[in-house]
Amino acid sequence: MEYRGRVWKFGSNIDTDLIIPAIYLYTTDEQVLREHCLELIEPGFWKKVKPGDMIVADDNFGCGSSREHAPIALKAAGLSCVVAKSFSRIFFRNSINIGFPIFESKDAPEKVKSGDELVVFPEKGVITNLTKNEEYRSSIYPEFFRSIILKGGLLNSIK
Repeated sequence: MEYRGRVWKFGSNIDTDLIIPAIYLYTTDEQVLREHCLELIEPGFWKKVKPGDMIVADDNFGCGSSREHAPIALKAAGLSCVVAKSFSRIFFRNSINIGFPIFESKDAPEKVKSGDELVVFPEKGVITNLTKNEEYRSSIYPEFFRSIILKGGLLNSIK
């Protein structure tokens, strides 16, 4: 499996309130979450993002509350994955649990720009920047995480 898409670049400390504002936590409707995903930092994001696009961010992506709404909103918006220097641990696990792939990379966030096209090869721990013809290292999941993601989340994997 690989993930290919255009980059949306963000900085550090993108918290769950920035990913999906708390006012929308009354629902788990993916359409509602999609329409309000990242609206506080990129108004109209859901209309601009294309299926397969990805986020590349700096440190501490997904910090804040422990809500699953944040990775659900990103997945519902059509993003293929998130690459960041580091993730909040609860966001990391929530992402795996809902079947949304995220990858840690120290190199990619330093060099990638918005609009670059990337290919992430999870099994190899390699990210290829097709725009700049560069490669970066990324985390490699243990097999049981890969299985959960490929099956669409934790609940699907235990059925």
